[in-house]
Amino acid sequence: MFIEASGFLPMCGHGTIGVATVLVETGMVEVTEPVTEIRLDVPAGLVIARVAVEDGRAVNVTIENVESFVERLDARIEVPGYGDIPYSIAFGGNFYALVELDDVGLPFDRSRKDDIIRAGLAIMDAVNDQHPPRHPLIAGANHVHHVEFIAPGSDAVRSRHAMAIHPGWFDRSPCGTGTSARMAELHARGELALDTEFVNESFIGTAFTGRLVRETEVGGIPAVVPTITGRAWVTGHGQYLLEDDDPFPEGFVF
Repeated sequence: MFIEASGFLPMCGHGTIGVATVLVETGMVEVTEPVTEIRLDVPAGLVIARVAVEDGRAVNVTIENVESFVERLDARIEVPGYGDIPYSIAFGGNFYALVELDDVGLPFDRSRKDDIIRAGLAIMDAVNDQHPPRHPLIAGANHVHHVEFIAPGSDAVRSRHAMAIHPGWFDRSPCGTGTSARMAELHARGELALDTEFVNESFIGTAFTGRLVRETEVGGIPAVVPTITGRAWVTGHGQYLLEDDDPFPEGFVF
């Protein structure tokens, strides 16, 4: 399960890459080289993580994500303060509104991060108030908490984006589920074929490599199965203790 600042997530790509890395490097799963396969049951469905292992260390992780699809393509919505904004919505484990940065009159520049966040939150509010998405099979997947602002010059080979997230921050990773949503959108446009490498770059320059491995359907909607390759590093270990004489072993409430 994935719980973060924006709430409960059906799926998280970089979180899954991190989990798989920790499972291998701490020996919590049986490790085989050169690849250790881990099957993870997440709220959005089954995710398969294939960890490339060298000398007991995870050097990268490729996740086969849940089925991803376009919910609407080239729609428009009236956003207070911004006017009539073109956008698309795709699902890659979460719903994403995909918006060209040029269409909100903002540059792909971290010095304008506050302006980009404000625009993202306004678009989220407009979509959720006027025309929220709804997954045909996953209960509760019925809102947009992510706006993927596409940078100028992005294409189906390499795309750059600023990922605005509710309630007001950016994804510092390239965003695995957002990369899946972006690939589903590009495939729906006929721009990204199966078995074709796609690089998605975050606001700070980190990148995931994606690939669509097959076509499928979700509740009658055409869909694709994406893979995402990235890397994580273990940065710390936590330890929790319970003393025998602790007067509140189960916590407390007021």
